[in-house]
Amino acid sequence: MSTPQLERMCEHSHRLRLYQIENELTARLEQAAKKEISYADFLDDLLTLEVAAKTQKHHQMRIAMARFPFQKSIESFDFKFQPSIDPKLIRELVTGRYMQSGDNVLFLGPPGVGKSHLAVALGMKACEQGVRTLFVTATALITTLGKALAESKLEDRLKLLSQPQLLIIDEIGYLPIDRQGANLFFQLVSRRYERGSIIITSIRASGPGARCSATK
Repeated sequence: MSTPQLERMCEHSHRLRLYQIENELTARLEQAAKKEISYADFLDDLLTLEVAAKTQKHHQMRIAMARFPFQKSIESFDFKFQPSIDPKLIRELVTGRYMQSGDNVLFLGPPGVGKSHLAVALGMKACEQGVRTLFVTATALITTLGKALAESKLEDRLKLLSQPQLLIIDEIGYLPIDRQGANLFFQLVSRRYERGSIIITSIRASGPGARCSATK
């Protein structure tokens, strides 16, 4: 039942952008009255509800901004299919500590061994941890940097690509890179040094399976 007080509380919630509280306030008040919930518990429940909703919203926004070509999880990766990948190392990477120390991650292997799966899965975990992430293929990256150079906008583009705390570059070596492209790539890596981490997947120097290493 609507009352001036309830309408006022809903209006305040809306102005404060507490949209989840606004949507559920009436139902929660009725529930609190029936169960005789204390004021502190009622407020705690409402704030927990709002924080959870905002956390989920921001998580989804980070995933959308990351521009993943697909969504994969570490849990869905078949380590038995790729025994060359050390599950302990992957579990350590999942913690995100490599980003805190500015380390980079390199996945090497032929096509179809799960390099991109692992790279995206780590990116998804990073988004979950509140880390701004960006995914790009090597070909698209080199093309973008080359266009920026031709338009005298390279500095702006490098600054933009240096902002995400985690940059995922997929398929290095899948197509040949000319000298200019290699120089532009080096400039980006140098710009990001100790500012953010990079995950790279590559078919270069690969054996029959996939390999993973983390380094500065």
